[in-house]
Amino acid sequence: MPAWLESSQLILIAAGLTAALSITALWLRLESRATARNMLVVALVATSAQLLNAALSPMTTAPAVGWVRDVVLVVLAAALLRMVGMVMFRGVLHRLGSNPPRIVEDLTVTGVFLAWLVMWLRMSGVDFTSIVATSAVITAVIAFSMQETLGNILGGVALQLDHSIRIGDWVKIDDLSGRVVEIRWRYTAIETRNRETVVVPNSYLMKNRFTVIGSRSDRTTRWRRWVWFNLDTSCGVGRVIEALERGVRDATIAHVATDPPPTAVLMEALPNGGRFALRYWLTDPLHDDPTDSAVRAHALAALKRAGIALIMPLEERMLIKENAEFHAEREAREQARRVAVLRNVDLFRTLSDDETAALAGHLTHAPFVKGDVITRQGAVAHWLYLVVTGQCEVVVDKADGERKHVANLADGSVFGEMGMMTGEPRRATVIAATDVECYRLDKEGFRAILEVRPDLAQEVSRVLVDRNVALVKTGGADPGNRQNAQAGLITKIRAFFELG
Repeated sequence: MPAWLESSQLILIAAGLTAALSITALWLRLESRATARNMLVVALVATSAQLLNAALSPMTTAPAVGWVRDVVLVVLAAALLRMVGMVMFRGVLHRLGSNPPRIVEDLTVTGVFLAWLVMWLRMSGVDFTSIVATSAVITAVIAFSMQETLGNILGGVALQLDHSIRIGDWVKIDDLSGRVVEIRWRYTAIETRNRETVVVPNSYLMKNRFTVIGSRSDRTTRWRRWVWFNLDTSCGVGRVIEALERGVRDATIAHVATDPPPTAVLMEALPNGGRFALRYWLTDPLHDDPTDSAVRAHALAALKRAGIALIMPLEERMLIKENAEFHAEREAREQARRVAVLRNVDLFRTLSDDETAALAGHLTHAPFVKGDVITRQGAVAHWLYLVVTGQCEVVVDKADGERKHVANLADGSVFGEMGMMTGEPRRATVIAATDVECYRLDKEGFRAILEVRPDLAQEVSRVLVDRNVALVKTGGADPGNRQNAQAGLITKIRAFFELG
């Protein structure tokens, strides 16, 4: 049997194995399906080239036949080893739960191919030692001219072997921030939040500092974010810090970790206040800016409710002089709005115009952002809320930990009246289902009216009893004796307001 026929059989076997592994990779839907398709095409082309070479061998010189055969054999060996590595690393090892870095696969395949090539050359009678000695100078010249490329290759190997950076990590490099999606021989690909893929040479990562977001020892990604406020501190630094922390802690904000809780610190003293940092832990770096925005919104609403003002350097150029008439007109519009809100509340409809106007002066503007807890079940708070615009959800936390939806509150609703009138703890939790604008009325504001009209306590108690009876009936229970309930409520109101 001719020697070329034995080589032809070897080539056909290698081509068949390459094709079979390529089809297997496509069937298993492994990564880099394009590589599998390319290797299948290589197998088919190599087979066709060898068959054509064998058919033309009687009409061609022996050296030409041998050269074609050797080239086809080397190409097929590279393709076969490539497919073996793909099936082993991305198929078998992946299903066994092991996911070695891609560069390990490349190193293994390349090392095995070089070992086979040396062995094949020796078996073919080639003096490999003389080849190495002859090409030493050429190799040195090539290595010098490709030192940047070699640096990238060695950098890629080092980065993956020492786990400095891994696929899926969120990293910051100078002003670049994004997620590592691929680490190759020459470069590392980073996908930014703008869906831009930035290619960073591996040698640059080896020479420069970069930041990996999150802790290596914590499986849960948590990234501390800083949100800054310049605030008036006339009410006290402690109160400012408490308002900032409560604004985030008592709200439901997506991608904000509850543990560790948010913290606020005074970072700098300013001439008319202080610069504060509100720090919270972000669970998904992809949503950094939107979450910062949500945290700012909740914090600003909490500051507004607490009566804490923002400060900032201002350069005023007075073009329009705001005189007393202008301020009076603006205050009159606000007063009219508050009076209209009170007129729509059953609790205050028996008040005279003067009493309503006086009570309107005690209302405090209290905005809430969607997700804010406006009042919490079991809390003691001596004020009520009047909903001007927005939607609220009323829920009750049961002893078994289950949370039950009770009602929805819309524009014109009032809640917290029992806490203001009797000092009782809140019976339910009220959460802002949308952005909500409220007015808040506290005990001291209503006391001024009761001291002038003590009999108002009886009228208010009647309204509260009616509302309580309706609530109990909704639950399917017996409302009990109305007169006894009203008498007991009047006693509580008088005792709470010390009316005697």
